[in-house]
Amino acid sequence: MKGNEFVEADLALLERPLIDVRAPIEFSAGALPGAINLPLMNDDERREVGIRYKHAGQASAMELGSHLVSGDRRESCLAAWEQAIASAPDSVIYCFRGGMRSKISQRWLAERGHPLPRIRGGWKAMRSRLIETLEVHSQAPLLLIAGLTGCAKTALINALGSGVDLEGHARHKGSAFGQHPLAGPSQIDFEHGLTLDLMRLPQARVVEDESQRIGRLAIPATFWQSMKAAPCIRVEMPLEWRLEQIRKDYIQDLSAIYHRHYGPQLGEVLFRKQLSGALKRLGKRLGGERLARLIEAQQRAFAAQRLGNVQAHDDWLAPLLREYYDPMYRHQIEHQPRPTLHVGDWDSCLAVARQWERQHVV
Repeated sequence: MKGNEFVEADLALLERPLIDVRAPIEFSAGALPGAINLPLMNDDERREVGIRYKHAGQASAMELGSHLVSGDRRESCLAAWEQAIASAPDSVIYCFRGGMRSKISQRWLAERGHPLPRIRGGWKAMRSRLIETLEVHSQAPLLLIAGLTGCAKTALINALGSGVDLEGHARHKGSAFGQHPLAGPSQIDFEHGLTLDLMRLPQARVVEDESQRIGRLAIPATFWQSMKAAPCIRVEMPLEWRLEQIRKDYIQDLSAIYHRHYGPQLGEVLFRKQLSGALKRLGKRLGGERLARLIEAQQRAFAAQRLGNVQAHDDWLAPLLREYYDPMYRHQIEHQPRPTLHVGDWDSCLAVARQWERQHVV
């Protein structure tokens, strides 16, 4: 292979190891799925070159770029790339448009005996392919799983072969309390992850009945339009059953994640801060008197949890469901009706969803 070979932008490349040589700020805004970021220039250097290009033109910008990545910096880049391709010799390089940054990286590696291809059109071309694929795959049949908070809709979706976990892709459970302790994906990375899931399930999918926004992320417009037209199955479970699910998801599991990543002391502080902050953000909708009552119950529950009594959280969770979340959801059902195939408990909804799968997945 020559040291200047291109490969065409094709989603089959996502099966190969990808080296993204763009700056970290570009990578964090959105990358190709599975890519690793081994930049030719850091954020400051990229910014300097951009300013030079704007004020002095391309030739001057290229001269500055060559200076910034020479000497020790060149050797540092090569060492990182060579370490990556030692275990992945079929790697492919890309930059933003398949231009100078990937060309320089490719040439340097070829000079060291590592002739790797680069993607023609770079990230931008691959992004276009992913968007086109998302548009096409958004047209397949959809089934929505609806229900009140705590009905274990995500668990039902994950029990299905055609389930797509939108909240899992967003790393957010959708409600004011749904933020994940670890940073979620960018909008672009969320879209890319969803696209790969849709490619995996080309015939039919089952998703949760979500609003278009999941935390700070938005479900892509084409897929959202398909969701709005889709039929649903609605899960209905008793309050006590739902409270048990919510305690597990939003108290026990959330606390464990914080403790695991931040240690027991800081983790407990951050866990409490997230739950208390989420409750306070509902203040305008709850009203001052009700908010004060729930905050007091929440603080008592935190103290009881330290003594092993997780169920004490029901003292604020139950009224929050009865007085806020449940009425809000029922209002949405009344004012945004959709075709409903079945209403029942969790097990019956799973059975109906599996029957729908058999009818739509060949």
